[in-house]
Amino acid sequence: MSRKRPPAEVELNIASMLDMAFQLLTFFILTFRPPPLEPQIGLRLPPAQVVADPNGKNEAGDQDKNPVDIKGVNTLPITVNAIRGGENAGEIENMYVGQTECKDLDELGEELKKTFANPNNPFEQVIVQASPGLRYGELMKVVGICSRQVFPGLGPDGKPKRLEKLSFLELGDENK
Repeated sequence: MSRKRPPAEVELNIASMLDMAFQLLTFFILTFRPPPLEPQIGLRLPPAQVVADPNGKNEAGDQDKNPVDIKGVNTLPITVNAIRGGENAGEIENMYVGQTECKDLDELGEELKKTFANPNNPFEQVIVQASPGLRYGELMKVVGICSRQVFPGLGPDGKPKRLEKLSFLELGDENK
């Protein structure tokens, strides 16, 4: 007669399972690359208020007709155009502070610093006019430069007064 053997018990090797768990944990820790930090800007900003041009060229509210020509008394327009097509598509092609062309981000920073350092500066806010194909990272570089601008003198809290009013406008198809 044959006897039935009792089923063999399965043993789990806990040590090798722990080794594998720590190897996976180490792998994920060593290969993790956090995204770069973005400049912090206040999100409680009011929208840009376009004012009629003192020379009578533009009426208030004309921004829908031709957004590049916004020339309010207190609004400084920054126009950022993106490269269209090719491997560099979406990167910054050219920038304008008002009518002044800036070739790169350093030149943009210098132009803004010069503009806001003037004690007779009429600008209280900046509107960034970006072409639709511009990459988000490139736009954030421009925003970072704008958010670091300081007005002459001190604010009511005794600290340097910073540019706080920053708005965005997407350029239409005719301005691509």
